[in-house]
Amino acid sequence: MQDINITIIQSDLFWEDIDKNLNNFSEKISSVNRITDIIILPEMFTTGFSMNTGKHAEDINGKTIRWMSETAKNKNCVVTGSMILKKNDSYYNSLIWMTPEGKFERYDKRHLFRMAHEHEYYKAGTQKIIISYKGWKFCPMICYDLRFPVWSRNKFSKSSGGYEYDCLIYVANWPVYRINAWKSLLIARAIENQSYAIGVNRIGTDGKNAVYSGDSMVVDVTGIVLSKTRPDEESVETINLSFDKLQKNRESFPFGVDSDEYKIV
Repeated sequence: MQDINITIIQSDLFWEDIDKNLNNFSEKISSVNRITDIIILPEMFTTGFSMNTGKHAEDINGKTIRWMSETAKNKNCVVTGSMILKKNDSYYNSLIWMTPEGKFERYDKRHLFRMAHEHEYYKAGTQKIIISYKGWKFCPMICYDLRFPVWSRNKFSKSSGGYEYDCLIYVANWPVYRINAWKSLLIARAIENQSYAIGVNRIGTDGKNAVYSGDSMVVDVTGIVLSKTRPDEESVETINLSFDKLQKNRESFPFGVDSDEYKIV
């Protein structure tokens, strides 16, 4: 299987200003001069972690989806991040996975952050999704999902000897005063699931005075941090993921054979 290049963009966000955020990310993406396969943006990258759903929600034909489609086509890579999406009179914190062909898949955040009353404004998702791209399998999730290992669990098939996915992706608005949990859990998710784990977080201060340090990370299957992105700094970084290294670890340490079965209800 071929290696794959991942670009993580750690940025401040303009509070509840879709146009400014799209322009900001257009500039940052235009600076990507390495060949990349996937560009990952933070959670709610067009608004920040806003509960102002009625004002800022878009549908699947809105400007953000159109921008993602155009950007993915121009860069010939996947563009992914989450946004406020409206569907059938409900609001979702939805991660969009947009391909260069203009096709997209959608993951709705399962675990809504009740400490910020997210559950009062958004409808929780019910489906975990696995996306196949260039021979790899990706499992995208959003922020608070990181705290729930059963939901993130990489199912192992004892009949085929294979895992459900190769790489976890978490996009986030994760505040600085809980950042140790963010860093520790990303490493834990990579090790326990025998996969890569990628976390892309924002920096800066939002409209509710929450402060973010970023600390975006790409973690390999052994728990080693591959990325060099620094906290509190805007950054565009491209990292190579080795499928060979992943597969050799799984073959040398076949932990999945001894795994337990869980049922998610």
